[in-house]
Amino acid sequence: MLSHDQRAIIKATIPLLETGGEDLTRHFYDKLLGNNPQLRPLFNAAHQASGAQAQALARAVLLYARHIDRLDTLGALVEQIVNKHVSLQVQADHYPLVGIALLQSIREVLGADVASDAVIDAWAAAYGQLANLLIDAEERKYRDQADLSGGWRGGRPFRIARIEPESEEISSFYLEPVDGLPTSIAQPGQYLGLSVILDGVEYRRNYSISAASTGQGYRISVKQQPGGVVSRFLHTEAHEGVVLHVFPPAGEFVLEASTKPLLLIAGGVGITPLLPMISAAIPSGRPIQLIHCTRHVGVQAFGQWLEEMAAHHPQLQLYFCYSKPVGGEALATRLDLLRLKRWLPKDRDLDAYVLGPQPFMAQVRRDLLELGVPEKQIRHEFFGPAADLS
Repeated sequence: MLSHDQRAIIKATIPLLETGGEDLTRHFYDKLLGNNPQLRPLFNAAHQASGAQAQALARAVLLYARHIDRLDTLGALVEQIVNKHVSLQVQADHYPLVGIALLQSIREVLGADVASDAVIDAWAAAYGQLANLLIDAEERKYRDQADLSGGWRGGRPFRIARIEPESEEISSFYLEPVDGLPTSIAQPGQYLGLSVILDGVEYRRNYSISAASTGQGYRISVKQQPGGVVSRFLHTEAHEGVVLHVFPPAGEFVLEASTKPLLLIAGGVGITPLLPMISAAIPSGRPIQLIHCTRHVGVQAFGQWLEEMAAHHPQLQLYFCYSKPVGGEALATRLDLLRLKRWLPKDRDLDAYVLGPQPFMAQVRRDLLELGVPEKQIRHEFFGPAADLS
């Protein structure tokens, strides 16, 4: 438990975090991974190189400092962090290593005059409080995953049973457990963590589950990313029969029970977790609108499946936007405020789920708010580190 003086010190460092948080977190990651190479599989090198990981951590640390008196208000952030950690199998014994690197970075970046012994002691106590909160929440999640019918804990061998191309950039991988036993039912919108060893190096990644769970395995649909080590392996080297180690389904971006109209908006490969949501929502009879924005038809995945679903279920309305159409297939269209206003129902009391690149989601969120969709009913997910959508 933090003392009154320690809380005051944490609050006093907020201005420093506001102006220099990213410098601190970049230094922290360099130190953490330099001293503990065994932790590298938990981090995406591309996110490290782009600075996205450092930016996300800086925002999280700042929010933690701002809410040090009311940690209960950080529920959504904590849930997001816990799910990401669980999907990659972060363990309790990782936290002391993180703490050492964090405190060393605070001293080295801020300097001994600013980062006095009292400041270091306060942040040590604050980090210990946060670490215990996350460790306890993650342990509960691990136990809950294992207790589900068909559930498990840690890595479980899955075989690639089938590979199907979905577009010029996206392929689906059907994963079946090697042991032949049932698998837990994922909530619509969740993702799988998996471990791949390439040339003796382990990589861990998350991929959205792109079809309703059957209890006999999962489907993930992966876009080949430029420079993406794991996505390149899956697209160019993986084949039927390859065994991957898969972690249980995780994620808080899930379809919530509701009778309100459902609005799904995706940019590119962001369509993947929305597909199980459609399958789950169809039997309820609630109106569903899907807006899918891609560059052109060639890179648009699951178009045929969506068209067939809409033909059999009139409650599902489809809208497609193509920013760079080719071959005269369609007019160039972008999802702007006027188009969104024309497509949305007059009653804006709806549930919206948005997924795509960060700038895309930020603009869609602003437009939905301007059109009167309640802020609490707009949900989003990040494929990479969390970013600011304000």
